[in-house]
Amino acid sequence: MFAITEAAPAKINLALHVRHRRPDGYHELETLFAFATDGDVVTVETAKTNSFTITGPFAASLLPPVHTTPAKAGAQSGTGSDDAPNAPSGNAPWHGNLVTAATDAFTAAFAPEAHHAITLEKHLPIASGIGGGSADAAATLRALARLHGISATDPRLYAIAAGLGADVPACLANRTTLGIGKGDILTNLEGLSGTPLLLVNPGVAVSTAAVFQTWDGQDQGPIAEGNFLDRARASRNDLEPPALALAPVIAEVRTLLDAAEGVLLSRMSGSGATCFALFDSLEARDVAAIAAHARGWWILPTTLA
Repeated sequence: MFAITEAAPAKINLALHVRHRRPDGYHELETLFAFATDGDVVTVETAKTNSFTITGPFAASLLPPVHTTPAKAGAQSGTGSDDAPNAPSGNAPWHGNLVTAATDAFTAAFAPEAHHAITLEKHLPIASGIGGGSADAAATLRALARLHGISATDPRLYAIAAGLGADVPACLANRTTLGIGKGDILTNLEGLSGTPLLLVNPGVAVSTAAVFQTWDGQDQGPIAEGNFLDRARASRNDLEPPALALAPVIAEVRTLLDAAEGVLLSRMSGSGATCFALFDSLEARDVAAIAAHARGWWILPTTLA
């Protein structure tokens, strides 16, 4: 059998403005999406029966939940409900994970007689503001498209992604974009490819739903204009204050990153608790990584894609 491997890199919200709550229950957003060069890995191949295996350092954190439907599986702005904690690693029941939801939707649209063996290498912490299951679902769609000879630009792939969760279309595009609406209406942007990037998570899972519920409901205006870095710096993450109320340790991460030498921008990503910093050199990034690691926090030294 021929296997296809696809990266599921960490998603970063360089800015995230919440404008208002929509009648459909989502929130109107403006966000600057960017992606790391590292993250999870998805491998798919054709098989006689469907199978789903989870490996990697965060495999034990993933539960294959029962009765999760594609329409509600992916959380708005990226995290919280698309990963579920407290289950063993290894072979997982087929239904319930965003990876298998993506596979079911793909096969229904493109290959109704096909079965697949899927392996997810889970390197990113769950419920952490950096894409989680959304990135995994998007990588699964890209891998299946390659396996079955479907164009990566086929509009049916985007429709499937949009049905899986608000962040999945951005993760499917896997490039720097401006996201509006639920975050799923995308405009390509020239980003900062190669910029040294450090992700830091203090080991706290934060519920996206709880963060949105704690948001103060105040529209503080749109994302700034200008070149990419300037507009990111002049903008903000409106979910950081409510996330701080739920997980005060985020402030400690921000303090460490804000004070680091060579930092260009430091902020919380998504609904937290992962924070990021962009640096002017790999050396500066690595010094900050050592300091964060010494606190017992999860780190990912990487670069922007």
